[in-house]
Amino acid sequence: MVISAVEYIVIPGTNEKISRIGLGTWQFSEAWGVLDYEFAKQIVVKALESGINFFDTAMVYGNGKSEEFLGKALKELGIRREEVFIATKIPGQFLDPHDVFKSVDRSLKRLGVEYVDLMQLHWPPCWHNHPTCPYMRALERLVELGKIRYLGVSNYPVALIEEVRSCLSRTDIKFMQYRYNLIERQAEIELIPYAEKNNMIFLPWSPLAKGALTGKYTLENLPKFTDVRESEPVFHPGNFKQIQPLVDELLRLSKEYGKTPAQISLNWIISYSKNILPIPGAKKPEQVVDNAGSVGWRLEYEDWRTLDEISKKIRISYAVGYLY
Repeated sequence: MVISAVEYIVIPGTNEKISRIGLGTWQFSEAWGVLDYEFAKQIVVKALESGINFFDTAMVYGNGKSEEFLGKALKELGIRREEVFIATKIPGQFLDPHDVFKSVDRSLKRLGVEYVDLMQLHWPPCWHNHPTCPYMRALERLVELGKIRYLGVSNYPVALIEEVRSCLSRTDIKFMQYRYNLIERQAEIELIPYAEKNNMIFLPWSPLAKGALTGKYTLENLPKFTDVRESEPVFHPGNFKQIQPLVDELLRLSKEYGKTPAQISLNWIISYSKNILPIPGAKKPEQVVDNAGSVGWRLEYEDWRTLDEISKKIRISYAVGYLY
């Protein structure tokens, strides 16, 4: 099935290689609108053909639809289980220890697999007040029972990651997943340094800022979205006015390198740290090919710094369109 190869990264402490870029599958949901299974399958096929073996989903994406689509596609394509790395996530409200076992069982059933490679804590149980150690011990037990291979966190602050890790006795956190892109760089303050210090793989979600860094949109061309981006702050005119110089530079570099703005954007964050593995989504098969083309080469340092300096001047507001 694989007809071209991307870069690969070794999971720390193992000899296991995973593609340096993955495929996020939130798009297989009402939030993004890829609801036709056969079309979703084409996206998975194109990822495999491009050398991508890392697939990221979640229990709540499409209320399970994303897991079902991904698992069904891999099965119908005859992909051997060991050929792909499947990452999913358990939401904070499912972290009662009893629900941990029940929800993981259901996730495995939807995916049609005996185990998942990576189970991530999607967000902290901030509305249900589940104590940390009981749910972490339940997840660690599932590692011992062979239903989960690795554990990770998503959207957890560093202090809570430390608490999570203190509850584990026989395994440790291997992956961290957070919002990170050329516009939203808050993860550089403490999250990426923490991943580097502890030799964890950092998975940026929204690495293209929900499409704002693809070069398709300008201040004069901000379409009305009918998906999850309808109220996305980066597309607010007041914010995009600050983003426009960055998009202009991406378009300039696109011509210079013979790469797309999306490829330039993804290559920039990959170059930031050897621990980084972006997981952009794709609503069309051709977008998967585009994303896969972001690796196997590097920006020149001077161009990387130019984007760095332009990006640092961006200060977007997340309050726009809500209270004011």
